Amino acid sequence: MDVTDQFAIQTSGLSKIYGGRTVVDQLDVALPKGVVAGFVGPNGAGKSTTLRMLLGLVRPTAGRGTVLGSPLNRPGEYLPRVGALIEAPAFYPGLTGTANLRVVTILGGIDPARVAVVLDRVGLTARARDRYKTYSLGMKQRLGIAAALLSDPELLVLDEPTNGLDPQGIVDMRGLVRSIADDGPTVLVSSHLLAEVQQVCDWLLMIEAGRQIYQGRTADLLAGGSRLRLRSEHRTDLPRLGDMLRRHGFEPESDGAGLLLADGTITDADLAMLSREAAAEGITLVELARTAATLEERYGSLVSGGVR
Repeated sequence: MDVTDQFAIQTSGLSKIYGGRTVVDQLDVALPKGVVAGFVGPNGAGKSTTLRMLLGLVRPTAGRGTVLGSPLNRPGEYLPRVGALIEAPAFYPGLTGTANLRVVTILGGIDPARVAVVLDRVGLTARARDRYKTYSLGMKQRLGIAAALLSDPELLVLDEPTNGLDPQGIVDMRGLVRSIADDGPTVLVSSHLLAEVQQVCDWLLMIEAGRQIYQGRTADLLAGGSRLRLRSEHRTDLPRLGDMLRRHGFEPESDGAGLLLADGTITDADLAMLSREAAAEGITLVELARTAATLEERYGSLVSGGVR
């Protein structure tokens, strides 16, 4: 099997320069098929420019790549198998949801029977005959995703689909994206909302100032940041607890109320030993627990150079 068949998107040295300013800098992407991938970075990091290059809307300054096995310089070969929502969806305000999607099927040569299917898929069947101008922001985003699904794509690209949504709208959009991925397509979601990405994406591509800082499984990145937290009954015992930990080769850090240890190699046997040693020192532990890192914490470590 050709190695490109393993990846929905693969690039090497992908770059874009505007007026002497490097917006995207040497991205090497290898996005496996079948994942829900989060394309993560702050506003202005180069996410939208990268997506536009992948979708044939912007020509790269340098680099090469493939989408669904076809070269970036021949987008006509792969775009019929790609659905995308880039920025805000654009529809006719005076037309209904159904009519707007029918326009898309005519322009794209798509079976009009798909309209009812995708409206049901995004939960808009009850409002299908209402005019687009009456839709809430969340409904407009859903109609945009419905349009992206009309061709039954192998790859779905969503650029900031939760932008401007209220908390409930964000929760609803998260569930929709996950359920679409369960249907089979590879999904690439661009976002700067790391808490949302952590809950829905199993793969990450993270960039900062146009440069790639991490690519891989979400679980792997988060596992590397887990820590062990120890808290004594009396805060005055913390110095002695710290001394005991250092004698056993650990390097504790204080979080004010307790001590933290990097949790990469701590075993259950270590936990039992630490509990016994603390008791032998006359220190009563009220907390001895592993704490999971958040995506925000791991991203901050990557940007600051604390993670390699």
